[in-house]
Amino acid sequence: MQKEHPINEKIICQSCGMPMKKDKDFGVNKDGSQNIEYCCFCFKNGRFTDEGVTLQQKIDKLVKISVEQLGMPEDTARFMAETKLPKLKRWTK
Repeated sequence: MQKEHPINEKIICQSCGMPMKKDKDFGVNKDGSQNIEYCCFCFKNGRFTDEGVTLQQKIDKLVKISVEQLGMPEDTARFMAETKLPKLKRWTK
């Protein structure tokens, strides 16, 4: 059974901004341990799944996913991605 993380922690992926609530949502380090900063879609085996991607490419990818899979209007998805992603750990220099 998947263990849920306390909702008041509000853990989000520091690469894409996805909320991470259950163990399966979290990425995996090289040693197999859970990574608490990055989600399962962005981080596997201790590496980013999209190494070398630029911030703009990541924004464009997330906009496309939000529109196609979540039915979100493109302008809303783009606004959210462009305001949230640059503040996340992976993208701050």
